[in-house]
Formats: sequence, structure tokens, C-alpha cells
Amino acid sequence: MTAAMDPRISLVTLVVDDVERSRSFYVDGLGWPAELIVPGEVLMIRVGTRQILSLWQRDKAQAELGEIARGEGAPPLTLAHNVASRADVDAAVEVARRAGATIVAEPLAREWGGYSAYIADPDGFRWEIAHNPGPLGDSLLP
Repeated sequence: MTAAMDPRISLVTLVVDDVERSRSFYVDGLGWPAELIVPGEVLMIRVGTRQILSLWQRDKAQAELGEIARGEGAPPLTLAHNVASRADVDAAVEVARRAGATIVAEPLAREWGGYSAYIADPDGFRWEIAHNPGPLGDSLLP
């Protein structure tokens, strides 16, 4: 019998330059409640019933992972925060703007039928804030 691995993601970890700056952005600015804070090391935020966003201080991550290399430009991934309406996209972008996010792309109707914007957190990680109408989009909402 071959062991199977369930298709799920439990943690998304972003390696950050300054975990305290990330705490200020995500917890103080966006209002996301911290599940765990180890000052100078890691911040964990529950983002779903069984999912955590982990923000890991670069030097601590390198001690376990090895050298972390980042060049110019956007990191090669995006994260998405889906909401129920276009108005919710606009409101979330404004909260992010006040928290200090860089607005990469203002909210816009997309050719795929949705409405979205892109922001960057203090380390440049790109977040899509999106309203994705239809069954797939609805399945992503709490």
C-alpha cells in the first residue's frame, strides 16, 4: 500500500527582513490577530480553520534553510485575499494603504470577470485582493 499525502497547505511561510515591521503591518495595521509571536523570530497568524501565515525573520530562517537569495523585483509568488464584493475589494485596499502597503495595481475589473487589486507588504510580497464571482470564488469565502 502506498502512503498518500492529502492535498492541502497548512502553513505559508514568508521570510521577512524584520519580523517586528511585519507585525506592525499585519497585526497593528491590518488588524489580523496574532496566533503566536516570538519577538525577533516568528509571527504566526491564523488565516483559516487549518491554515497559518507565518512570517519568519531572515536570519532565523537561514539557520534552518540555508542562504535565502532575493534579487530585484517582486518575489516569484502571490498570495490572495478573496472577498465577497467589489466594495469589499475597495475597502480592503484602503485598509492596506493606511497600514503602509504599496499599491501595485489599483482595483480594476479584470477580463476573467472578477475585480481585483495588488498590494505589496513591507518586504515586497504581493497580495491580490479579489472579488471572484462564481462558484470557485464563493468556495474561498468563510
